[in-house]
Formats: sequence, structure tokens, C-alpha cells
Amino acid sequence: MVKEITLRQVGGSVGATIPKDMADRFNLEPGDRILAIETHAGVLFSPYDADTVEALAIAGDAAKEYRNALRKLAQ
Repeated sequence: MVKEITLRQVGGSVGATIPKDMADRFNLEPGDRILAIETHAGVLFSPYDADTVEALAIAGDAAKEYRNALRKLAQ
């Protein structure tokens, strides 16, 4: 499902409001944490999961360490 979300100024940050029907489907409530993950196609929002955060950090470290090898593999 695709929903248009309008960004708003919230103090010094920018905030987004998730439509109620979507928040209900994903059991999201005010105060819940979600992850915003940058992808090649845009931003992916995902429910917060500490294991996911740890896995993304490990993957980021590996990508930095093996940057040259990964570039060669991508050719």
C-alpha cells in the first residue's frame, strides 16, 4: 500500500504523521520507535528492533572494511 505523507516542521526537526489505518495495521502508537533506513530507492520505515540495529551496524562496518573487495565484486 502506498500513502502520501506530508512532512511538517517540529521544532528544529522534520516530522511525519503516519495515517491511522496504517498505524493500526502495524500496531504503532504514540511514543513507539521505528527505524528509518536509507536505501538506493529512498527511505524504508520499519518497526524498531534492536537486533536489526545491531545487524545494520555490523553490515556497515563490514562494508567499510571490505569496500575495495565489494567494489570489485559489483563489477
